[in-house]
Amino acid sequence: MSRTLRPHLALITVQVLFGAWPILGKIVLRSISVTSLVTCRLVGAAIAFALLQRQIKPLLKMRRSDFALLVLCALSGVVGNQLLYVKALSLTTVINAALLTTTIPVITLFISILFGSDDWSFKRVGGIVLAAAGVVYLINPLRAQVTADTTLGNLLLLLNALLYAFYIVISKRLLERYGALNVITWIFLVSAVLIAPLGIYSFGHENVAAIGWTVWLLIGVVILLPTVGAYYLNAWALTHVSPGTVATYIYLQPLIAFGFAPLFLGERWSSRTSVATLLIFAGVALVTSPGRSRAVREISEHPDALAH
Repeated sequence: MSRTLRPHLALITVQVLFGAWPILGKIVLRSISVTSLVTCRLVGAAIAFALLQRQIKPLLKMRRSDFALLVLCALSGVVGNQLLYVKALSLTTVINAALLTTTIPVITLFISILFGSDDWSFKRVGGIVLAAAGVVYLINPLRAQVTADTTLGNLLLLLNALLYAFYIVISKRLLERYGALNVITWIFLVSAVLIAPLGIYSFGHENVAAIGWTVWLLIGVVILLPTVGAYYLNAWALTHVSPGTVATYIYLQPLIAFGFAPLFLGERWSSRTSVATLLIFAGVALVTSPGRSRAVREISEHPDALAH
C-alpha cells in the first residue's frame, strides 16, 4: 500500500469509528445510565492514554496557571461535554445527534471571533446564520410541547457543542506549549478523577449483575475504538497530511451515522430532518471553505475534544 494512501484510509477509519459511536452509545444506554457509561469511557480511555504516553514526568512541571486551565479544559471539553452528549443521546435520535455535531466548527468560529482570534466576514456570518437557521428549524421550538423529549435532547446537543467549541479556544495555549498527546492524556486523567465520584454513586444504583456480557463488550469497544483508536489514528494521519485534509474528512461522520441509524436503531428520516440537513451543511460549507479560520483548523488538528 502506498504511503500517500495510508493516511487517507486512516482518516476514513477515524470517521467510521466516530460515526459509529452514537449507535454504540444508544445501545449501551438501554442497560446502564448516562453517568455510568460516561464514567466507563473516560476512566477506560484515561488508563489507555496513560499507557500509550508512558512519560508523565515532563508534565508534572506544568505551571499552576496552566494546570488550572487544564482542569477547565477537562470540565468543558470532556466531563461536561460527555455528560451532556450522552444524556442528549438518550433523549433524541442518532441522526439529530450527528447532524447537530456539524455545527461545532461554526460555533467555534463564532466564539473565536468573540475572543478576538478571528475577523468577521460576510461569508462567515452568512454561514453562521444559515447553519443557525437549520438548527432552529430542526429543534422546532414552536412545537416543543409536542416533542418535549426530542427537543430537550437537541438543546443539550447544542449546549454540548458550545462547551466543545469553548474548549477548542481555551486549549490552544496548552496544546502549543505541551503537545497534543501530552495534553490529551492529562485532560483524560483529570477528567477521570473528576467523574469518579459521580461514577461511584451511579454504579451504586446500577444492577451490575444484570448487565450482560454483550453490554460490557460494547463498552470495551467504545473505549478502544471511538475513543483511543480514533484519536490515535487521527494524530498519526496529521503527521502525513495537512490539517485541511483532516477537516474535510470530519464531515463524513454524520453521513456515516445517518447510514447506520436506520439499519441498527430503526430511525427514519423526515422532511424536517432533510431540510435542516441542507441548511446546516450549506452553512458549514460557507464557513469551512478555503480561507477558513484558525479555530476551524484547530478542530481538524484536535478533534478529540473528545465529544464524538
